[in-house]
Amino acid sequence: MSATKSFQMAVVAAVVLLLAGQLAPTWLQFLVTMSASNGLAVLGIVVLMRGGGATFGQGMFFALGAYAAALAPTLLGVQDAVLRIFLGTLVAGLIGAICAPLLVRYRGIFFAMLTLALSMVMFGLLSKSSALGGSDGINIVKPTVLGMALHSGNAEYVLYCLTVVVSVAAGWLVSVYWNSAAGLMALAVRGNPLRVEYLGASARRSLGTSFVICALLGGASGSITAQALGHVEPNFANWTTSGELVFVAVLAGYRRVPAVFAASLLLEIVRSFSNLYFPNTWQLALGTFMLLVIMFRPEGLGSLWPASGRRKAEPALAVPSVTGGQS
Repeated sequence: MSATKSFQMAVVAAVVLLLAGQLAPTWLQFLVTMSASNGLAVLGIVVLMRGGGATFGQGMFFALGAYAAALAPTLLGVQDAVLRIFLGTLVAGLIGAICAPLLVRYRGIFFAMLTLALSMVMFGLLSKSSALGGSDGINIVKPTVLGMALHSGNAEYVLYCLTVVVSVAAGWLVSVYWNSAAGLMALAVRGNPLRVEYLGASARRSLGTSFVICALLGGASGSITAQALGHVEPNFANWTTSGELVFVAVLAGYRRVPAVFAASLLLEIVRSFSNLYFPNTWQLALGTFMLLVIMFRPEGLGSLWPASGRRKAEPALAVPSVTGGQS
């Protein structure tokens, strides 16, 4: 699919979602806002999966984006939600770029465990920092959006619109990246990094690029989530947060960008209603749902999308394994 056609489809999707949001109740607007926001972090994991990596530490970038958005009004006087998202994305991307040269030297379980270790170090620092509220976290000053003050009557819909625009834009950019030379190189690294090296390309550089993109998307996700909730806490960096994001990434698969956001929305719906009707066993319901997906759709929900053009000729690749090598 050409970049022009995908851009047109992205614009249509954004317009439809923005119009549909006006008709949706407040609770549904909030649910979609949270699922789309989490979908950004999951999209980062999927980009890394497609490039041959597996991360258990996406929570670190999620927390960096969230705390950057929370501290922006106090430290920098930034009140605008758009600027907070940009700031959170930038901070997470910078930290990701610093960590990438170390991490890309490893593969498989070693790469995954190092990302988890970094995330847990971040969790420990945030939990013990009294200046950042310790384990209780900190509340966030209600933002403005392009100079417009938010109040109880419009806050949910405005944040919904902002999240939709950012998510659709990020999804389109990732789609363009996947179809670019660099994106196809990442797919080749996933299949056989040694062969890529023999062809004269750098597998480490490709993996590092995927990791930085993963960090950028994680930071944007954390910034939006923090402003939607009005509160940040160290648990954003905990392994449980990263585990939920990996859960959705496995559910979505690495083939299609829309599948990532569909899987995130599906998880939010299943979790919300399971928590409502099975308050003591909702995690069991989620686990059962995940097992069914693995059994009947091992390549994720993205495999439901029909292949077209060049993608029909793509060889079937194994899902990235955290035990090293191909599964």
